[in-house]
Amino acid sequence: MNKTTNRLVIVFVFAVLGVLCLAPCDCFGGQKSGNRKVDKKSFGKLADGTNIELYTLTNARGVQADITNFGATLVALRVPDRAGKIADVVLGYDDVQGYATDEFYIGSIQGRYANRIAGGRFTLGGVEYKLAQNNNGNHLHGGVRGFNKVVWQEVNSQPTNAASLSLVYVSRDGEEGYPGNLKVTVTYTLTDDDALKIDYQASTDKETVLNLTNHAYFNLAGAGNILNHELKLYANRFTPTDATSIPTGELRSVKGTPLDFSRLTSIGARINSDDEQMRFAAGYDHNFVLDKKGGNLAIAAEVYEPTTGRVMSVSTTEPGLQFYSGNFLKEVKGKAGKIYDRRDGFCLEAQHFPDSPNKPKFPSTVLKPGATYTQTTIYKFTTR
Repeated sequence: MNKTTNRLVIVFVFAVLGVLCLAPCDCFGGQKSGNRKVDKKSFGKLADGTNIELYTLTNARGVQADITNFGATLVALRVPDRAGKIADVVLGYDDVQGYATDEFYIGSIQGRYANRIAGGRFTLGGVEYKLAQNNNGNHLHGGVRGFNKVVWQEVNSQPTNAASLSLVYVSRDGEEGYPGNLKVTVTYTLTDDDALKIDYQASTDKETVLNLTNHAYFNLAGAGNILNHELKLYANRFTPTDATSIPTGELRSVKGTPLDFSRLTSIGARINSDDEQMRFAAGYDHNFVLDKKGGNLAIAAEVYEPTTGRVMSVSTTEPGLQFYSGNFLKEVKGKAGKIYDRRDGFCLEAQHFPDSPNKPKFPSTVLKPGATYTQTTIYKFTTR
């Protein structure tokens, strides 16, 4: 082959490569990039016949998040590993019936008050409010029928700049014992850099307390237990609890305790420690006091799964982060025939502190008429 022919071949090869580079690339090992979009389909019916929807958010790189309007729940989150293999990294159910009977708060929004309120009661404006005692004599995650068990309404879905979905719920005055008519909007946005952003906004017509979070159970390996996941928390203190998981009011240093995740440490390394706090919770179920100052968005946690290379970072505007190691999961029939057992998923729940309405020194959870509650939490996925 002469020099002229060689030059023509080289030019042709680069031309073909140029065309390929402009076309959608096979970035994730078989999962082709596509246009960002929001799709909707039926997710089944409740016992009263109410039809429930499932929304699939797809970003420009082909990553997907499934969300249902029952409980404003994150159903699935499909992201690549270091080899480009896609896997669903959150626990969940195949249809709404699973969520309707779920006892583990899997994937859903918790409210009005995420986490616990001691004795199911608090005083606000000189009035004592009594709530359901649905967890060892305490109030947990909004009561018998919290925000995880109600139907939210779609107000907007937008795939133009990013795949996003907004859902709204109006909690009436007196619902589950809480004062005030409360309007809550939750917006899920799947960005093109593989981050799931959750924005919360709420307003009330009467002074109330409010603490919202998402209760997704993550497993970055896609299956098995989470004990080999490595966790770093940007928190030098935590709120120790009594035997019923109610904070004592102390802000205790993590140094020298099994709760020290100031460096990447496997979740299983000290989970069975003979430490009073670990015995109380049968593992990790603790609120960490984030090092961040004020209500600015800042990193709160990083998680690394060694076998897949998946990395998840958590950033939030909230002052606290509840780390739960799935201690009480047991024979849960999940998606695609999977059985979720103890410690097959972990939660990182951005929040205000548990029992804040009864702990004046904790950051306030009081929401007044005319004020707007806002929160942003971002779960971002990369690999290494």
